[in-house]
Amino acid sequence: MKPCGFLGDPKRACKCAPIAIEKYMSRISGPLLDRIDLHIEVPPVPFEDLSKPGDGTGSAAMREQVFAARAIQTKRFGPGAGGLNGRMTSKQIRAHCVLDAAGQATLKEAMEALGLSARAHDRILRVARTVADLSASETITQDHVAEAIGFRALDRKLWEA
Repeated sequence: MKPCGFLGDPKRACKCAPIAIEKYMSRISGPLLDRIDLHIEVPPVPFEDLSKPGDGTGSAAMREQVFAARAIQTKRFGPGAGGLNGRMTSKQIRAHCVLDAAGQATLKEAMEALGLSARAHDRILRVARTVADLSASETITQDHVAEAIGFRALDRKLWEA
């Protein structure tokens, strides 16, 4: 039977059997999924919302945030090094992604609850470092770690399936 395509849809119920959902979700291998930093769900936007003026961060403001975060990363890794958080080695992660006790506890809980791999652990730390940079924060807080974990939606879906 072909998947209905409505899993997670706010307006239509998924009619697939749990075993069918699990089988479909298992088509994405764990090792492949580990190599993707951000997996988020983008729900359908109601027609009425498409024509409303946006009240979020504009493109120009977001561009400035990204440039500022890139400047922080250039300072951290040195000019011309091509250093970006996404390219950090394990050694650099240990040096630049130090967590306080609350952040460590949050990450540990997520690792155990979601059954995440060592690769996913490092990916979460890289993303948390970037979230902190976007906030112009020198330290990675528990909130930054929680936000980075939140970007692992497919890990949660596979674990729940």
